[in-house]
Amino acid sequence: MTKPVADLWTRCDGCHVLVYRKQLERRLYVCPQCGHHQRLTAAQRLQLLLDRGTFVERDAEIGSRDVLGFPDTPPYAQRLREMQDSAGHREAVITGTGRVGGVAIAIAVFDFYFLGGSMGSAVGEKLTRLIEYAGAARRPLVIVSASGGARMQEGIYSLMQMAKLTGALGRLREAGVPYVSICTDPTTGGVAASVALLGDVNLAEPRALIGFAGPRVVAQTLSEDLPPGFQRAEFLLEHGMLDAVVERRDLRRTLARVLALLPTRSRAGGGRGR
Repeated sequence: MTKPVADLWTRCDGCHVLVYRKQLERRLYVCPQCGHHQRLTAAQRLQLLLDRGTFVERDAEIGSRDVLGFPDTPPYAQRLREMQDSAGHREAVITGTGRVGGVAIAIAVFDFYFLGGSMGSAVGEKLTRLIEYAGAARRPLVIVSASGGARMQEGIYSLMQMAKLTGALGRLREAGVPYVSICTDPTTGGVAASVALLGDVNLAEPRALIGFAGPRVVAQTLSEDLPPGFQRAEFLLEHGMLDAVVERRDLRRTLARVLALLPTRSRAGGGRGR
């Protein structure tokens, strides 16, 4: 059967031009017209970054519950079930182990298509367990962020994950195990504040939105116009918050080089700064 024409083409979120879907796939979902980097699923990210066949998932059974009885339409518990059925996994982050250029790593990848990649208590727990595993196993940690921030349906339980993760990353640093953060579009809210910008090396894809509050909120709060490119990856690189902005086609190779330059030091070794 011939595929419907609508399945053969997709509209770029950046320039709104119709792009042949197969061409977009060959270009790793980067628009051939404007260079816009389309958002990827967690599974696509893992395939992009890791050596083939090396990923082993951890803590796949961990998922959130509606502990607050949050009033929502549809109810939060129903949203979770629908997301889990649609995504094929239980939470907005997938964690596990794999290899990049032959180097064994611990890796976490946010899935923006799962409730906006929001961070609730289960996401915080999965990340904390992975960070602790990386420290114990002496494996470099890589976290790929794509998130709208804290999950509002979990209230204070969600916000508590920021302190929990910051503490865990602090202990990882003290243990001398490298952490590479990769920011993708968008990386905002509590995830930006507690995970994404705390790497020993912080990388980002071109034009990724990165910040705590969104630009419209910042502009309204300050009652003034924002500078061009505010909160985009290139703006953060210029102001010292990122170490590099990397095209998607170069991301795996760049990550492999960074990991080679950030060896894990022995427990008895000296300090390690950025």
